[in-house]
Amino acid sequence: MSQTPPVAKKIPKITKIHGDTLTDDYFWLREKSNPEVITYLKAENDFTEAMMKPTAALQDTLYKEMLARIKETDLSVPYPKDGYLYYTRTEQGKQYPIYCRKKGTLRGKEETLLDLNAMAEGKPFLSLGAFQVSNDSNLLAYSTDDTGFRQYKLHVKDLRTGQLLPDTAERITSITWANDNKTLFYVTEDATTKRSNQFYRHTLGSKSQLLFEEKDELYNIGVSRTRSRGYILLGISSSTTSEYRYLAATKPNSDLKVMLPREKDHEYYPDHHGKLFYIRTNDTGRNFRLVTAPITDPSKKNWKELIAHRSDVMLEDTDFFANHYVVYEREDGLNKFRVTDLKTGDLHYVNFPEPVYSAYGNTNAEFNTTRFRFGYLSFVTPSSVFEYDLSTKRRRLLKETEVLGGYDKTKYTSERIYATASDGTKVPISLVYKKGCRLNGENPLLLEGYGSYGIPNDVDFSSNRFSLLDRGFIYAVAHIRGGGDLGKPWHDAGKMMVKKNTFTDFIACAEHLTDKQYTSQDRLLITGGSAGGLLMGAVTNIRPELFKAVISYVPFVDVMNTMLDASLPLTVGEYLEWGNPNEKDAYFYMKSYSPYDNLEAKDYPTMLIRTSLNDSQVMYWEPAKYVAKLRAMKTDKNLLLFKTKLEPGGHGGASGRYDRLRDTAFDYAFMLHQVGITK
Repeated sequence: MSQTPPVAKKIPKITKIHGDTLTDDYFWLREKSNPEVITYLKAENDFTEAMMKPTAALQDTLYKEMLARIKETDLSVPYPKDGYLYYTRTEQGKQYPIYCRKKGTLRGKEETLLDLNAMAEGKPFLSLGAFQVSNDSNLLAYSTDDTGFRQYKLHVKDLRTGQLLPDTAERITSITWANDNKTLFYVTEDATTKRSNQFYRHTLGSKSQLLFEEKDELYNIGVSRTRSRGYILLGISSSTTSEYRYLAATKPNSDLKVMLPREKDHEYYPDHHGKLFYIRTNDTGRNFRLVTAPITDPSKKNWKELIAHRSDVMLEDTDFFANHYVVYEREDGLNKFRVTDLKTGDLHYVNFPEPVYSAYGNTNAEFNTTRFRFGYLSFVTPSSVFEYDLSTKRRRLLKETEVLGGYDKTKYTSERIYATASDGTKVPISLVYKKGCRLNGENPLLLEGYGSYGIPNDVDFSSNRFSLLDRGFIYAVAHIRGGGDLGKPWHDAGKMMVKKNTFTDFIACAEHLTDKQYTSQDRLLITGGSAGGLLMGAVTNIRPELFKAVISYVPFVDVMNTMLDASLPLTVGEYLEWGNPNEKDAYFYMKSYSPYDNLEAKDYPTMLIRTSLNDSQVMYWEPAKYVAKLRAMKTDKNLLLFKTKLEPGGHGGASGRYDRLRDTAFDYAFMLHQVGITK
């Protein structure tokens, strides 16, 4: 394997727009079918393997160490639905889960619904998309992708016979059953842009009927059924506007009705109970309020407010049951559950014990129940499933994921601190480290960030992470603007023409961690993926000296070329997050931070950049071009490693659990070596 990094040839491509000229020397790397492209990617992989060879023993140690914490043969918490208990189980040595059910009780006979291991035989990748069982429990509609390109095919299985029905469809993005056990509704995506745009009705054994097509390229569509099983909902949404159409789930051949026509910058999301729609809406404030509307006429004139808009509380979602509803709120960056009795109006909150945690609704398939399942975890508490009685307020731990090897959560501590951004904004940072860790600037620290699309970057639990913490690392998450960590205004303050707040917030977090001696610049590593990879590229252009090393996954770094190409997947819909470069002001603002366009002849930190050839969200050529250009321009001798998954793999990397663990061991070995830890 080569000890010398490959040099990509230059073939300039000129783009002129707004009186400006973009020169792209590596545009040719987009040619996926060009053998020279694959040769270049293989050369980069070979160089990476050669440079990482000294870490081979450490990689193996880390893999075995992390594997030893995992209960390889395990069972998920079964959930009830229509007289059955559904669950998944894993078996030692097998990459994928097995989907099963038992009738009545767990003492019943097991039925295997899908064995993903058998389905994946001879395939390097398999992803399960939809999984929907009909009301009579006889039919399973599901979808699979075996390329990593997130291109799913519909299958229908008769659970009585185990046979697959001839009913199939390609490019499926969402599906649901009507109540008649024979009608499926599904959404497909456009072949070029991967935009979900067509809505079909399909009666088993017959030809599918196109019911709706969304023409506006800013919008995607998706289908679902309310937990009440009252309505089929077709959601039509851009990142700033939504519209819903609906029909009765008991009348699958009826026409779609519009709940409320789309209005620019108005988002609303309905649920159903009894004679009312319950609608989460941001018509009076960015953080949403909750209103009701009669099913007979859900127009705005009939709306009645249940929960008012609050500037300090984000109303994120709702779950409706026969006698209660649960509202998911976010306050001070933390999840809260607000429970209301539909008969009495009494409300209470579900409390959580730790200062930094994540909580979310789990699988709640039943409508007529007082038992609400939720998930809970923190940096130190493994992923747990609780059953909470909405009437008695009693909670019961059903399962806490077992961490083998004598894991003791009391040996670690987590906290939340705040950095001050350049404009005075307080930016939260969540941290976890081993107790006894002295804040003397000598600790290696891994700082992770995302900060886009209004997606909250909640803390998580990873048993793998203790391989870093036990070797002295601190792990930190920067809850920067552009994400949804503190509600919609937090997102608004880090998108479009104020996107740079995302980058300066992250830099402020890094500076705060060094100022307070959690770490020092020569011990500070940073990581992010996808839009978080854009963050990595932007901050290393702005402050390369601040970071020791960067680990970047499927990074969105070629902002200008991608956003100027409306034929690429996702591009047009992204105009509402980043801006439309066909508009002059937006073009020059985006160009001022685009990582690929702002590389300079200067020193950069050590980097490991990962991608997948079949990634459908951030095309492989973005990081490939970025690496090629950075190699040609940087003035340092720091390692620049680029690893492409050439076999099928997607935006999230490998699909098999052991394959993913090998990848993690590789990445951890890279990090540890950067700070002088070799075993």
